[in-house]
Amino acid sequence: MSMQIGLGAFNFQRRIAKATGYDAWISILFAGICLHIILWMIYKIAETVNGDIVSAHTYVAGNFLGKLLSIPFIGYFLMHSLATLRSFIEIIQVWMFPELSIFWFTFSFMLLCMYVVFGGLRAVVGMAFFSIVLPGYLVFTFGFNLPYTNFENLLPIWDHSVIDLLKGSFQMTLSFIGFEIVLFLYPFIKDPQRSKKWAHFAILTTTLLFTVFAIVTFAYFSEEQLQKALWPTLSMWKILKLSFVDRFEFIGIANWNLIILPNVCLSIWIGSRLVNRIFNIRQKKGVYLFIIPHLAAINFIHTREGIDLLNQSVAKIGFVFTMLYIPLLFIAVQIAKKVKTK
Repeated sequence: MSMQIGLGAFNFQRRIAKATGYDAWISILFAGICLHIILWMIYKIAETVNGDIVSAHTYVAGNFLGKLLSIPFIGYFLMHSLATLRSFIEIIQVWMFPELSIFWFTFSFMLLCMYVVFGGLRAVVGMAFFSIVLPGYLVFTFGFNLPYTNFENLLPIWDHSVIDLLKGSFQMTLSFIGFEIVLFLYPFIKDPQRSKKWAHFAILTTTLLFTVFAIVTFAYFSEEQLQKALWPTLSMWKILKLSFVDRFEFIGIANWNLIILPNVCLSIWIGSRLVNRIFNIRQKKGVYLFIIPHLAAINFIHTREGIDLLNQSVAKIGFVFTMLYIPLLFIAVQIAKKVKTK
């Protein structure tokens, strides 16, 4: 859940509504069903090879070619963490501190990530736990928008073609990717069989959360208003005024710092673990090799178009990996299993 909530939660409503209109909540449910099928495949792959994705590639293609196939995933998690952090910095610059230094914020954030990652996987997962529990109260703050909603905005239901609904499901990729980390963390799960129901329950929870949140957003904004709101989530917070704070979105953005921290930490841990598994470089050195590109690249992404291109690239690569590559890997592992058994 921690990996799924973060990158696209501020503006997923606008993206899916652009493709599917206000039938987009149906697209979210369909995408959630697909995720359960992919998660089942992930567990089958990991159980068969009794390891992670590098083990799966080695099982299918041999040691050298298997490691070669695993190298692109280092770049995938590098792009994922870079897109998460840069999108968050953009929100801070637009809503809070326009003169914020991108480099120095990234440098400070990377130091914090190093501190967490060097504590080991338990520390990273512990941070992921707190990133869900502590800011959980933010869900209830959207109840203040309910008196101003009009659920007739969602009518008529199913007013779009199946193709349009599938396009909406594709637009949810940026918000839903992250669950595939099971394929990288499987060897570290104490009781993998018992973890299955919790993994499926996590996907069910995020699917329902995004669906309900989308419905509330669609009821609050008209379609024309929604397309003009770059970050609908933050715009909905603007209505909330408390006696001790006039702009609640400042509190929401500050809390989101805790939400994206494990996103980046898990990406760095997995990337450094892959460096260790593929090149036999100590994982601690792999962390440095992962962090330096963040500091080098993030200053060159300074326009809205550049950030959007990075996010769309991550979404497309994530879609190919989760919806196309994992089923192909599942088939390849099952074929290799039968051949090896014979």
